Amino acid sequence: MKVYITTGTHEFLQKLMDRHTDEKMILLQGKDAMLLHETNGESVFESPRKYEIVDQSGELVNEGYVVFNNIPVTDEGRPLFEYRFKNRAGLIEEVPGFTAIRVLRPLESDTYVIMTLWEDERNFIAWQESEQYKKAHEKRGTEEGIDNKKDIFPRASYVSEYHVTGQE
Repeated sequence: MKVYITTGTHEFLQKLMDRHTDEKMILLQGKDAMLLHETNGESVFESPRKYEIVDQSGELVNEGYVVFNNIPVTDEGRPLFEYRFKNRAGLIEEVPGFTAIRVLRPLESDTYVIMTLWEDERNFIAWQESEQYKKAHEKRGTEEGIDNKKDIFPRASYVSEYHVTGQE
């Protein structure tokens, strides 16, 4: 399964989405408008950012709040990074308001995207304050934590937040 992402004006992306109603797409609005296309086939976008799904849970729906944790990873660090996510405890799925997660491997860059979809922003904040979050991140900052493996992260990670604005 692959995910393709393109950017543009909200109006242009809405028209693109409306032309391809048979495709699984969600329209996101944050600082920029973005259209995400999840498919087993090829993208309908002209020049998208391309990703393979490494791990997933839940279904993408056309409502809610989306958080992208963008994490640059060196070529040497990819196996360890992916191993950690493929073997995650799955605690996020227990949190009220959780809808979906996608761990996205970049096909043309070094920046992975950990995308989570929530019913709303309040549920995402509750996740960050939850016992499940503490447990899922308990090794952070320790010798066992992947964040301590500085040689696999060429740059700092960053977070992007969006509201789903498209209709199905």
